[in-house]
Amino acid sequence: MASILYLDSSAILRPVLEQGLSPEVENRINNADVLITSRLSLVETARAFLRVRLLDERPEAVVADAEREVTALWRRCELWELTREVCERAELVAPRTIVRSLDALHLATFAIARREIEELEFLTADRRLQAAAEAV
Repeated sequence: MASILYLDSSAILRPVLEQGLSPEVENRINNADVLITSRLSLVETARAFLRVRLLDERPEAVVADAEREVTALWRRCELWELTREVCERAELVAPRTIVRSLDALHLATFAIARREIEELEFLTADRRLQAAAEAV
């Protein structure tokens, strides 16, 4: 069976900036037949790199390496757009779970994509978001 992953930006950004992807996450990504993410992930990571630079939290060489790694990963992904349907679905997604607005957009994109791709799995570093994705 094909391995198809939806990548939330937290699954990638936090580990890359802190200590690199865990071997488990790196293997899942490298072994995936298809990677999907929302265009939102590109915005979130660009803003995160800008914030890290402005706060001078890491040496520039570390940030630049992380940024290249994340950019290369996003290039491998099929990008799903933030459409009106996604925004409308985000208003209603995971009604029994407290999720932030951007997370709701990720969940909505995942839910819509999973209608077309039943075997789609959600990959995130956020436990609450993972639980919400399992309920979608």
